[in-house]
Amino acid sequence: MRLAVRLLLAAVSVLATTAHAADLTVSAAASLTNAFKELAPAFEARNPGTKLLLNFAASDALLAQIARGAPVDVFASADQETMDRAQAQQLIAAGSRRNFANNALVLIAPADSRLVLATLSDLKQPGVRRIALGQPSGVPAGRYAKGALEAARLWGDVEPKAVYAQNVRQALDYVARGEAEAGFVYGTDAALLKDKVKVAFAVPTDTPIRYPVALIAGSPSPAEARAFVDHLLSPAGQAVLARHGFHTP
Repeated sequence: MRLAVRLLLAAVSVLATTAHAADLTVSAAASLTNAFKELAPAFEARNPGTKLLLNFAASDALLAQIARGAPVDVFASADQETMDRAQAQQLIAAGSRRNFANNALVLIAPADSRLVLATLSDLKQPGVRRIALGQPSGVPAGRYAKGALEAARLWGDVEPKAVYAQNVRQALDYVARGEAEAGFVYGTDAALLKDKVKVAFAVPTDTPIRYPVALIAGSPSPAEARAFVDHLLSPAGQAVLARHGFHTP
């Protein structure tokens, strides 16, 4: 009888552990890939039983997935506009939206380039034949780039040279491989390939590049989702982001 009781207690313990275990899906902008991958082990260690599943893509593509019902618990966007649309569609939990990082837009060139790129106007020179940037209709970094070029009245000159990327990391790769003479990426992305690309200059934007994060409405794991956002905003989480070049909001 005692053996049966012990076996029953053991079974209940296993079921309880299973019930508390959770897969937490975080959809995050492509520019957050390296930082969030570094964040994951520490978060899982502080939240036993929770497995972090990371999904990276352009912010607009992630929003489209969420709108179609993809099982996502947390959304981290590279711009306010995309999160505004998520909020307008009532896809995020009320009151859960927080800003957690800032970034900067930069113009890059291949590391061995001899072109002189000191201002946006230099993109008009004949030696600049291809300019990589995210598709403005679907990639925040591309929208920031187009906005800066429009403000400088240069979009008409640059658009014919544009090589559009599905996300900011693809734009980085185009320049790193020498498939474009210049490209618009975030400063954090440029820092990943210092041996293959160089930063020509920082590109001014009309609004700060501020990253928001929010819980998805109806998440089956709201407690774990809140714990992830708390970790992201904690000194430990902010230290990881800082190591990857992000700034506090």
